[in-house]
Amino acid sequence: MTAYDDLMAHQRDTQALGQVMGRLGWDQETVMPRGAAPQRAEEMAALENVLHARRMDPRVGDWLAAIDETSLDDVGRANIRHIRRSFERASKVPAALAARIARVTSEAQGTWAEARANDDFAAFAPTLTEVLSLKREEGQALAVGGDVYDAMLQDYEPGTTGAELEAMFGALRPALSDLRAAVREAEAPPKLSGSFDEGAQMKLTRQLAKTFGYDMSHGRVDKAVHPFSSGSGLDVRITTRTNDIDPFNCFYSTIHEVGHAAYEQGVHRDYLLTPLGQGASMGVHESQSRIYENQLGRSRAFTGWLFGQMKDAFGDFGVPDAETFYRIVNRVSDGFIRTEADELQYNLHVLLRFDLERALVSHDLQVGDLEAAWNDRFEADFGYRVDKASNGVLQDVHWSVGLVGYFPTYSLGNVYAGCLHEALRADQPDLDVDLAAGQTAPATTWLHTNVQQHGGLFEPKDIIERASGQAPSEAPLLSYLTAKFSDLYGLR
Repeated sequence: MTAYDDLMAHQRDTQALGQVMGRLGWDQETVMPRGAAPQRAEEMAALENVLHARRMDPRVGDWLAAIDETSLDDVGRANIRHIRRSFERASKVPAALAARIARVTSEAQGTWAEARANDDFAAFAPTLTEVLSLKREEGQALAVGGDVYDAMLQDYEPGTTGAELEAMFGALRPALSDLRAAVREAEAPPKLSGSFDEGAQMKLTRQLAKTFGYDMSHGRVDKAVHPFSSGSGLDVRITTRTNDIDPFNCFYSTIHEVGHAAYEQGVHRDYLLTPLGQGASMGVHESQSRIYENQLGRSRAFTGWLFGQMKDAFGDFGVPDAETFYRIVNRVSDGFIRTEADELQYNLHVLLRFDLERALVSHDLQVGDLEAAWNDRFEADFGYRVDKASNGVLQDVHWSVGLVGYFPTYSLGNVYAGCLHEALRADQPDLDVDLAAGQTAPATTWLHTNVQQHGGLFEPKDIIERASGQAPSEAPLLSYLTAKFSDLYGLR
């Protein structure tokens, strides 16, 4: 066997163990007994020890040094690029620190959940302080004298810097704020009313998952407090949640997570259990979930089809016609929760978190002042005060599990989705005819061909540029949102 063969055999086992760890995380969020949390923390730490040791195994460095990259094809060189990046990053982080982060963040998840249930940020603050301290230590080791936050971003969006995101988001925020202000002064569509059976919601949500191409023979739909997608390749699972007075929460959470899951299921099977066998980045991942959920799932064409499905599932539920239903689905409403935010306001939630976490990492903001800073910024952006911690600083799980640098990829994903949607519409001018019939395959096939099948073969920005024909820019997203909501609200 060659050095490349030895390296890839080692990598396949590492990837497989990573999938096992991910499955433990899925279990923790869905069916694990609450009392098992302390033991699960030890299990996660033990697995992280094994994985960290494998990632920084000296043999990896020897194999990398022995490989002649000019003898490899594009796939081989891409594998080496990912492995070298992972090896260099793992080698900079002490094993004891990696294990401690795994243990503390596993425990912190339970602490956060309890604090959230009790609306008690003070109960979570000491744990968050510890998590941030450990993540800063990790970031400093990775940055080697450079920008710590930039180093953290590389785990989620390789090649992106905080300064680039600040410039992009700086262009988004005022335009979205102005559009939001104009919409709030216009006449609002009606609200959905009534009660919607949970069992019927779950039946329709599984139908929606299949409609958007989710392969249930390699997946499953469960319930969780915070919807998520887990796994890759042949085992990709999603979760959703139900609300008896808001079935859209269930349906669009499901479509969103199917976007993630379809990406993982759609990666070329030759890349299974290799560095290329998963999404290229969290921003590209989010582009898939957001374009599924919003540009496709909330389009006038598709909601016309969904309106018929809801009548079949729930009977007459008080909405007279498909156009009214479309306006209800896309209603801009006041609210505190990011995951429930309408398409127009969603990015304002993300930009708030991006600014706050950068300030936390740089010590410009202390954890003890975070709740007040959150509430002040929220009021400035949205015009009303946060009423309780679970609707504010405690609503997201990300910081508790150490995902610092993750939040900006949500808005970056929206930007990417805007670029992809513009190109998709140009390639498929009759797309609305298909969506109106509940046929998503033309759109999802285009996304599979241009994005999903490639997995990690290309760098994130390159994937978007190859698929859309342009470098990532916020302009297509702003154009799309302005046109859509100006039409919905009769703005001039």
